[in-house]
Amino acid sequence: MTKSNETASASPEMTYSEWAEYGLRKGWVGPSICYTHDGLPLTEDEEEEFEQGDPCVHILRLYPDDYSRANIEMNHAPSNWRKSHPALL
Repeated sequence: MTKSNETASASPEMTYSEWAEYGLRKGWVGPSICYTHDGLPLTEDEEEEFEQGDPCVHILRLYPDDYSRANIEMNHAPSNWRKSHPALL
């Protein structure tokens, strides 16, 4: 993002990379990680709860392109019904 945009709010004119960087700098999200290779980012309390119970950890899946999005959503029903119910976010 250019220096002049650093204080701008998220807008439709932003690229995907600018939007993701904006959220990261604001502290709204963590960096993109690979669940398979990096594991699930958890607090110590959440890790303990995994061992003893069933914590709910909210994840946002990053789609590299529209083709991947369509295939993921076709294969993962919760991606569709959660998207259609914003109160569940």
